[in-house]
Amino acid sequence: MTPAPSQRQPLWERLSLLTREIAKFGAVGGVGLLVNLAVFNLVRHITEIPVVRASILATVVAIACNYVGFRHFAYRDRDKSGRTKELTLFLLFSAVGLVIENGVLYTATYGFGWDTPLQSNVFKFLGIGVATLFRFWSYRTWVFRRLQPPPAAQQQPEPQPGRVT
Repeated sequence: MTPAPSQRQPLWERLSLLTREIAKFGAVGGVGLLVNLAVFNLVRHITEIPVVRASILATVVAIACNYVGFRHFAYRDRDKSGRTKELTLFLLFSAVGLVIENGVLYTATYGFGWDTPLQSNVFKFLGIGVATLFRFWSYRTWVFRRLQPPPAAQQQPEPQPGRVT
């Protein structure tokens, strides 16, 4: 049995790839964070929508932005064959992230009564941070999977000139 590609690569190369992936994920996530907080604060200031509902709305807008960024920037080199499955998994894991993110805000707001605009933004930001860890793991593991090279057993050796095999 041949070792997996990640086992054949030197550690420094795997760390370099992971660092680039984290940087791209962070760039897309940074834009998503700005969108999320901007929509959240805009909705809070121009409407009477309660804080957690405003947060959920902002999270949904950010999720839509993030999908475009992840698919076309951060994970553009990943498998594109099953877009329906990819989008379904993305939405599923994003929904779990939404619950994590807004669960933190809900607990702070309704569990502890911390609902000033500053407190809401702090706990929204903390919720986003916790949910981001989950999203990074789930997106890279299940949604935007690496293309797998064909197994070594299926690869045919190249014939060498002058040798009969």
